[in-house]
Amino acid sequence: MNNKIKLDIISDVVCPWCIIGYKHLEAAIEELNLWDKVEIEWQPFELNPDMPVEGEELKAHVARKYGSSSEDSDNARKNLTKLGADYGFEFDYFDGMKIVNTFDAHLLLDFAHQIGKQTELKMRLFSAFFTERQDVSQRSVLIEEAGKVGITAEQCEAVFADVQTQNKVRALEAQWRQMGVTGVPTVVFNRTSGLTGAQPQATFKQALQDLIAEQENNK
Repeated sequence: MNNKIKLDIISDVVCPWCIIGYKHLEAAIEELNLWDKVEIEWQPFELNPDMPVEGEELKAHVARKYGSSSEDSDNARKNLTKLGADYGFEFDYFDGMKIVNTFDAHLLLDFAHQIGKQTELKMRLFSAFFTERQDVSQRSVLIEEAGKVGITAEQCEAVFADVQTQNKVRALEAQWRQMGVTGVPTVVFNRTSGLTGAQPQATFKQALQDLIAEQENNK
């Protein structure tokens, strides 16, 4: 019987709070020594499903979508950079940085899950976008990053062309929205409860401890 805690992490690869939230969750798992007791699956969520192929300059995007001033945007970037550094992740925001379409990235992540490389690829894409100034909407970039985790260019091209995978990812996105997920990251525990937002390490730790205790009581 599989007694692992199932962690569905609904997120997007261009969402800064998603990598911060994961780093907090990762630290909680590490602190509790639970890596052999959890099963992580990344679920697709596009922050901007209608984003055109050319993307949108980040500050203009934030101003349009959230009404943030240039000063607000600068302060948010500084805060995110510090929060990332606290957990070993480097944000390299730069002038002209764009928010881009991520549908193809989610197609590859679905394939990566099937071959046991999903978290590895997800971390690679976070780093490519936020640390290495890569445009993760470009298939050439995605193929290069996937290659770093052992996925071939031929496999990538097949995934991009596969209508069944496209339909599956769109269906998953719709499913999570229908289940009430409107913000990311959202971590769902055993498909029964969830936490939304980049919760502190201590909050994730408590949630995991509660689930372990519940499993022990149900034995």
